[in-house]
Amino acid sequence: MKTPMTNRMRTSFHCILYALLMLVLLPGQYSHAQDASTVEVMFRTTEGDIRVELYAEKAPVTVANFLRYVEGGYFDGGSFYRTVNSENDTGTPVIEVIQGGMAGGEPPFPPIAHESTRDTGLRHTDGTLSMARAEAGTASSEFFIAVGDQPGLDYGSGRNDDGLGFAAFGRVIEGMEVVRTIHGKPADGSVDIPYLKGQMLTEPVTIEVVTRLQGHGETQ
Repeated sequence: MKTPMTNRMRTSFHCILYALLMLVLLPGQYSHAQDASTVEVMFRTTEGDIRVELYAEKAPVTVANFLRYVEGGYFDGGSFYRTVNSENDTGTPVIEVIQGGMAGGEPPFPPIAHESTRDTGLRHTDGTLSMARAEAGTASSEFFIAVGDQPGLDYGSGRNDDGLGFAAFGRVIEGMEVVRTIHGKPADGSVDIPYLKGQMLTEPVTIEVVTRLQGHGETQ
């Protein structure tokens, strides 16, 4: 014998059905709510465009710092100037990245606190945007993009003696083909630091302009 459906059961059933319909009919609104804490910026380079999303909720200090460079125009006229790969890397474990930053001169802002991947929950997967640094707490204007998964850059890896890894804070969502083109460019530029020999691009790729995209993580 089937149990009859009470009024309360009918109400609950209708509520569940309505919620399921909303997920089907309005997927854009739900996905937007999930991504409300992300910010998007566009790199326009002489090799093409690279679009990235920044995780302001997970790495607030690093994202805020990066955005003041973007909004102040400090990356405009800068470049991607370094490529690291399995053939020219002398560090351990071996990594694959491209590095970029300002056109030169001293950074206009002080270094920022280190937000490790242990604290943010982010990982250096393919296309991850992260901050270059020497000691922890020295990151300022220079950044890199991972080419392929790079767990050696996460917290706990031996890439740095301190084991703190690097501060991931974003990811490429369009333009990885541009990143890979830059990564494969000849690298025999002059450099005074032996560790960097064979990693400096012969012809750096100019960053023409970096802009924050309207409607992506902005307060209206």
